[in-house]
Amino acid sequence: MNKKFIRTLTFILFLLAVSAPFTVSAVSYPIRVYHRPDNGKKIIRVGQMAFLFHSGTDDVKKAIHVNDVLIIYRISTSCEISEVGKARVLSYVGETYLKVEIIKGEIKPNDIAKKDNVSCLVISEGICKE
Repeated sequence: MNKKFIRTLTFILFLLAVSAPFTVSAVSYPIRVYHRPDNGKKIIRVGQMAFLFHSGTDDVKKAIHVNDVLIIYRISTSCEISEVGKARVLSYVGETYLKVEIIKGEIKPNDIAKKDNVSCLVISEGICKE
């Protein structure tokens, strides 16, 4: 009788452990600057402002300065890279954004801006907070 009781108790405890919900904890860190969602259809033309997202590392800050000209590239679905425009850096915004003015061509969100060995991503709608 003792063995049967222990087996039954073990079985019930096992079922309770398997069916019990597990608690998961997550941490959210505040971010100072957010960029708006991409609608996928925006074209940024000569004379308009755009925002670029970068890593915020010292490499970027050493390579890119105000008034520098960045070349903008687009990668096609067949993985071909083509130059689509140029942009002049107006200022750094926050830790990971650049404000630029388009000086040549037409660019779209997800294009890549490059100078030397540093790349930045063109974001669509700018930023919510500066």
